[in-house]
Amino acid sequence: MVCPSCGVRKGRRECPALGKSICAICCGTKRLVEIQCPDNCGYLAAAREHPAAVVKRQQRRDLAALLPTISHLTERQHQIFFLIQGLIARHTPEGFSRLIDEDVAQAAGAVAATLETASRGVLYEHSPASIPAQRLAREMTSMLAEMRTHAKVYDSEVAITLRAIEEGTREIHKTSADEDAYLTLMGRLLHVRTAQEHDDGLAKPLGSLIVP
Repeated sequence: MVCPSCGVRKGRRECPALGKSICAICCGTKRLVEIQCPDNCGYLAAAREHPAAVVKRQQRRDLAALLPTISHLTERQHQIFFLIQGLIARHTPEGFSRLIDEDVAQAAGAVAATLETASRGVLYEHSPASIPAQRLAREMTSMLAEMRTHAKVYDSEVAITLRAIEEGTREIHKTSADEDAYLTLMGRLLHVRTAQEHDDGLAKPLGSLIVP
């Protein structure tokens, strides 16, 4: 039986997510990226327990690329960073538009600028140039408003975090011709973080911040 994912190689692994047999390569490369694997998948459990050397090397490269832009953040700002990154990962652009790194940088920069302007006593909403970035910025603003209903969140710490996202997006994008290099990198890191929290039994809220 041909693998339904690639349509080229033979399917040799039973995939509980697809209900069909897929090839080992698709199982290894598309796991939790294109295929939403259930927790009871034996191949997923084995990969978490014994990640391949190539996966470990990729994780180290991802962290090395990201750390220079977030190493100055406090613990609370790190929490805010991953909350916002989770929002970005869940964001679905309208119509046929596609979210790219530049949209993320524009949205983060605009919301940060709005918070920075407000801290100086001036109420002015900065708007990104692209329509996908405008929609993402609105979602970021809505999430921050919801966070404030659960915990004390300072505009200054959120602005610093958003500037780190803006800087990280632009810096990582410089090293790749892909329009979604930063989004892809953060997608991999978020999968690792989610798996670790699941395995460690960590629950929300994170620290002193309640996850909306």
